[in-house]
Amino acid sequence: MEIRPLNDSYAVSPQISAQDMPAIAQAGFSVVICNRPDGEVGPDHKVAALKAAAEAEGLDFVVNPVVPGGLTMDNVTLQREAIDSAERDGNKVLAYCASGNRSSIVWALANAGRQPTDSLIAAGAQYGYQTGQFRDLIDRLAAE
Repeated sequence: MEIRPLNDSYAVSPQISAQDMPAIAQAGFSVVICNRPDGEVGPDHKVAALKAAAEAEGLDFVVNPVVPGGLTMDNVTLQREAIDSAERDGNKVLAYCASGNRSSIVWALANAGRQPTDSLIAAGAQYGYQTGQFRDLIDRLAAE
């Protein structure tokens, strides 16, 4: 597991496993967001297995699958709500997908208008994530 912080309260990771949950809790995270659809993973990485492991460690587990090439505003809204809820309670969020890219992009979109677009893009770009290709959408959401 490789935790990649985008800010003080939100980090992304490539695919995690049930065995990672104790380390995630020890690292101070209290919410895990799954941005990876079950259809992409084998049985050991399905939502049910990871959710059970997360809850056994006292972690909240949010299921918000982002289909490659099929990111929706519902994904953005659910991500924003999960992040806002965690941050209101002073909690940290770890979101994961295959590489962390989708979790980075949906975070940037969820924070459009809350942080400068350049900062949102740079946060993901430091890990090679493709947030820059969403600049126009981030700017449009920020203007709403």
